[in-house]
Amino acid sequence: MTAFQEMGQSLRSVASQISQVFFATIHNSFALLGLAVLFATITLVARPDLRQAGEAQLMGWLQGRQIETVGIEAEPVAVERATAAHPHQLPKQQAAVAYWLSKKYRVAPEPLSALVVEAYEVGRRTDIDPLLLLSVMAIESSFNPFAQSPVGAQGLMQVMTRVHSDKYEAFGGKLAAFDPVANLRVGALVLQEYIRRTGTVEGGLRYYVGAANLPDDGGYAAKVLAEHARLVQVASGRAVPTQTAQPIPVTAPAKPAPAETLVLLNS
Repeated sequence: MTAFQEMGQSLRSVASQISQVFFATIHNSFALLGLAVLFATITLVARPDLRQAGEAQLMGWLQGRQIETVGIEAEPVAVERATAAHPHQLPKQQAAVAYWLSKKYRVAPEPLSALVVEAYEVGRRTDIDPLLLLSVMAIESSFNPFAQSPVGAQGLMQVMTRVHSDKYEAFGGKLAAFDPVANLRVGALVLQEYIRRTGTVEGGLRYYVGAANLPDDGGYAAKVLAEHARLVQVASGRAVPTQTAQPIPVTAPAKPAPAETLVLLNS
């Protein structure tokens, strides 16, 4: 064997040993990594506090990356605060009312759909026609939840917040006047109280607008009842233009039956 052949054999032997050491190292590394993952999993299962802390750190890192990328903090649960519903998921009658009001008052159908659903539920609990509640909102605020009158009436139903502040306590305070659902519920309670006091829907509306001791209400009750008449026709499936050329005959809703014990504010 020549010296050149001996050198080649020696190099092959060295390379073989190096490769064996290399593969053994990789194998051991993967084994150690697997053991580390296994122990980490066992630890996280046995220590929920550590898992929660890790999840919080991971979410914080992801949110930080989100802010760096798009320049705004993501809040996936923000949709839960939105007063909105899909109109196509409503019963046919309610959907028709929501779409008609949306078109007339130039408000998105999704928030109006949520208000229609809530009006039907609140109306059931207070023995008030839900279409009457929607008519009051239409005339009072045109469905603007942030509306405020010169005398301090606020929100969708234009409730006098300072007068009825006690009714907002169940919703966390007077600022709830600007929450559409809370305002609707409180306004319904106020209207229910006035209808009971006067015995008629017209009389309750006069009280509601603050014209109980005035010669007339400036046509307020007539406006509300006219809108109510239109909504009744819409709910029945009739095609009603959003701009009515001639007044629709006004028929007041039937006097509500005595309500049972209110559970509205506890809901």
